[in-house]
Amino acid sequence: MKKTKIKILGCGSSLGVPRSDGFWGKCKKNKKNFRTRCSLYIEKGKNKILIDASPDLRFQFLKNNITDLNNILITHQHADATAGIPELRSFYFKYGRKKLRIFANNKTINYLHKTYKYCFQENLGYKPILISKKIKDKVILGKSKSEKITIKSIQVRHGLIKSSAFIFEKFAYLSDCSKLSKNNMRHLKNLNYLIIDCFRITKHPTHFCLNEALDAIKKLKPSKAILTNLHHELDYNFLLKILPRNVKPAYDGLKLTL
Repeated sequence: MKKTKIKILGCGSSLGVPRSDGFWGKCKKNKKNFRTRCSLYIEKGKNKILIDASPDLRFQFLKNNITDLNNILITHQHADATAGIPELRSFYFKYGRKKLRIFANNKTINYLHKTYKYCFQENLGYKPILISKKIKDKVILGKSKSEKITIKSIQVRHGLIKSSAFIFEKFAYLSDCSKLSKNNMRHLKNLNYLIIDCFRITKHPTHFCLNEALDAIKKLKPSKAILTNLHHELDYNFLLKILPRNVKPAYDGLKLTL
């Protein structure tokens, strides 16, 4: 079997760190605190999967020398997860004008078709570049047996909407979450890695704050946990000093092998 490789392309909150006006907040100016918007790249042989098309997608792909992409998963309909969708045209051209598949829950698919209509149907002479697929419980991606990944999707509360959390090979990705139900937690036990939303120190209506994220980690008991969607309140080195030994803050470019 091929090894599954994970790279965090972005781990910043919706405005990134620093913000576009140059504001770093409480974060010191260093590489670990330079955070683009949340996205994740999964690689298993020739199976290349992107989770979320952030507004920084072009920069993220160029910085990480990513030149192949087969499928895209979208967690939810907010701009920090979808605004990079037009950048996917590059792969449409690269693969001989072959449409890419994009997977999401029902409400997110509906939002994508409304907001990026020209990406899904011909418009003013421009050909569509994407085919949308609605995820119910799981999706199996990859052609050969050694490269296939079965990804389970569960719906978690993200303020007033639902966001998809993706689970595979004892790994879970919950980038946008404000509450976990008992049923959610049942799917998130016995993980080797949990990447979880941790927006800031104080409470927020649509994201876990630091204490809420740590409480969820304590209940779920993953071997290792990584905090993502980090606001400019949360300095990397500050977090390193206060977090439990099995919990680490994310940084752009962090690599994992499952």
